[in-house]
Amino acid sequence: MKKSVFLGALTVAGLAAGAAAAGTLDDVKARGTLNCGVTTGLVGFAAPDANGEWNGFDVAVCRAVAAAVLGDPTAVEFVPTTGKTRFTALASGEIDMLARNTTWTFSRDVDLKFTFVGVNYYDGQGFLVPKALGVSSAKELDGATVCVQTGTTTELNLADYFRANNISYEPVPIETNAEGQQQYLAGACDVYTTDASGLAATRATFEAPGDHALLPEIISKEPLGPLVRHGDDEWGDVVRWTLNALITAEELGVTSANVSEMASGSGNPEVARLLGTEGTLGEMIGLDADWAMRAIATQGNYGEIFAKNIGEETPIGLARGLNAQWTNGGLIYSPPFR
Repeated sequence: MKKSVFLGALTVAGLAAGAAAAGTLDDVKARGTLNCGVTTGLVGFAAPDANGEWNGFDVAVCRAVAAAVLGDPTAVEFVPTTGKTRFTALASGEIDMLARNTTWTFSRDVDLKFTFVGVNYYDGQGFLVPKALGVSSAKELDGATVCVQTGTTTELNLADYFRANNISYEPVPIETNAEGQQQYLAGACDVYTTDASGLAATRATFEAPGDHALLPEIISKEPLGPLVRHGDDEWGDVVRWTLNALITAEELGVTSANVSEMASGSGNPEVARLLGTEGTLGEMIGLDADWAMRAIATQGNYGEIFAKNIGEETPIGLARGLNAQWTNGGLIYSPPFR
């Protein structure tokens, strides 16, 4: 008797969880908008402009998914989240996906029950200091006050690094990047620490960016990428393969400018499958044949998105580095479209 009751309870729980989790793609289609969690504001990655229009490297991933699923890259409700609130927003269903310079870690994947669908930026934690501080290495920061966002991997990395190097520090806890920037510029902390890309983005907004230096030490691995809830593999596939479509497009030379031309005949079978002129890949993930073509046409390929938002020609000024294609010595690599 106990066994059958136990199995019955398991089955009911399983069905309830399945029913709750498995419908994100249908929900997004029915709603007509994608609810995408982003940062509260990090120029280059996700920030509203003067007209309230969201732009940035992470924003482009949200818009690409909306273009793929809904046919409209503007059909996105951007939900600003902090380091603390982002996971609750995703777990509760307030957002459909999170694209918020979030590090893929064991505990977030396994314990918090999220699925990271890929990496769109390989990063590492760094330190920003005023040049007037006269410091050229993080190992010279003994006794420094350090602004650090709560609820992030940054906090633990910071503690680990200072302990390993037998130096002390005083944390100055902050909630958002805007608060960190304000506190740092006001002199409330000697150092600001977060992902190096975030520090470059923050410094670019300063009145005198040249007065501040990024120290040479990178103290962690921070693979950043979009994530969805566990248990909704259909939706995870949509987000994963939209990101992969942007990456593959760059590798195969498909751009926002030539995507229509390439679709009408490139001679490359993988390009044809990617752009839906051959095969049934769209149908396999519950979308039409042109899903990837729309994502690329509206947002550009991965390289275009990088160059436009955070590349060397922008105020952020980030080199491709680890984020170059695998064919150019980087880590950016998509499984094949076949």
